[in-house]
Amino acid sequence: GGGKRGPLCSLPGRALCRHVVWPVCLQRGYRGDSPRDSGKDVLEIPLPPWQERPDEPLETKRARLLYESRKRGMLENCILLSLFAKENLNRMSEQQLNLYDRLINEPSNDWDIYYWATEAKPTPAEFENDVMAMLREFAKNKKREQRLRQPDLEYLFEPPH
Repeated sequence: GGGKRGPLCSLPGRALCRHVVWPVCLQRGYRGDSPRDSGKDVLEIPLPPWQERPDEPLETKRARLLYESRKRGMLENCILLSLFAKENLNRMSEQQLNLYDRLINEPSNDWDIYYWATEAKPTPAEFENDVMAMLREFAKNKKREQRLRQPDLEYLFEPPH
């Protein structure tokens, strides 16, 4: 339909970009590494300290760790840890489950876990153990699996292999 057009539609395309879009784009740049960034606009909410749960039943611990592996706050760890948990939680010993619990819940920055797992940064001594070695090996993806999303939850109802 050729209805009556408003004043913006009658402007040439370049004029629209120059007068409307361009100033908006200037205000929305990435500033993360900018020395002018004081960080005063960042709200840091302290996390409660991680505590081991020695009286937690093993099946409850496995279920909690599975959930916590899937709900990370950053997609890279959601995918990496949920797939790792699917493959490993059912065969981990109680000690390994406790190490994994500490690994995914004590560090306050999820990027640290990701960098340690992918060997972009060295793992601190307090997290260097057999579970971290398992996670590093898993992150190498030697089978070249497609890891684009978390596993479906149906596998929870399958008998363990």
